[in-house]
Amino acid sequence: MEFLKPYVTQIETALQQFELPDNPKNLYDPLHYFLQLGGKRTRPVLALLACELFNSEYQKALPAAMSVELFHNFTLIHDDIMDEAPLRRGMATVHEKWNSNIAILSGDVLFVEAYKQLMQYEANVLKELMNVFSQTAIEVCEGQQMDMDFESSDNVTISAYIEMIRLKTSVLLGAALKMGAIVGGAGQSDADHLYQFGENIGIAFQLQDDYLDLYADPDKFGKQVGGDILSNKKTFLWLTAVSCCNNEQIERFEVMKNTTDKEDKISLAKALFNELDIPLLTKKEMDKFYIKAMEALRNVSIPSENKQVLEELAKYLIIRDK
Repeated sequence: MEFLKPYVTQIETALQQFELPDNPKNLYDPLHYFLQLGGKRTRPVLALLACELFNSEYQKALPAAMSVELFHNFTLIHDDIMDEAPLRRGMATVHEKWNSNIAILSGDVLFVEAYKQLMQYEANVLKELMNVFSQTAIEVCEGQQMDMDFESSDNVTISAYIEMIRLKTSVLLGAALKMGAIVGGAGQSDADHLYQFGENIGIAFQLQDDYLDLYADPDKFGKQVGGDILSNKKTFLWLTAVSCCNNEQIERFEVMKNTTDKEDKISLAKALFNELDIPLLTKKEMDKFYIKAMEALRNVSIPSENKQVLEELAKYLIIRDK
């Protein structure tokens, strides 16, 4: 994605210049560590791209982009605690390197810092940004709670799962685009269509993430491959497999679910999922939301050629291998 490098560089530079106190060290050292782990910076880049659609001075959206990125990292730190994840981007998670209490407090600081970034805007723009950002923050928490509730429920539907990932993952992509558009001076309709574009591409993005969790190259993925299977997490792949199983396959599914050897469990899951064409069904579901995203983008009232960068980014997000 060479065409995104200038935007990513802007974000990386802003993160390097982002100042945090030195003490207490156990509060701030984890944040210095986590923010330097890297990442695709997709969400803040979306804010810059959306602003540029309406205003050539896209750097005006940098505080909004930073707000989105800091909030996203806050959610990752806390999600890793709840998921008991050992790795993030191939490195130890904050709660593993320090402890859970430190990770909670450090994450909280990022949440506050995300709001502070928005305070750089004038009152009329600030009000719109705060409305979008605050609603999104609540929805992300709702999605995370749904995700945790699903762990103890045997009645999770595919539609409920899609709603969960819409809240937990995709609304933040939509918010990044809408916030960038607001800073750029877009009208309400265009800002809303960009939000819908981000929301739908975000669902496709998460479905791809579900797929990669089991089928990715472990050297590229940066996380433990098969982690969702090992924790019996009810992803789209899992729920679709349950809905497609015959009686004999249900029995094999139960054996897989209760297998304690990690390699055996992942191997059994792959064999059963392949037999049920779960990779193909997942790709079809991704395509459905990708098409919805493209329809929303077409409704944004700017020249088609100006939308090409978002079109290319959307394609990349759903064909990525890590």
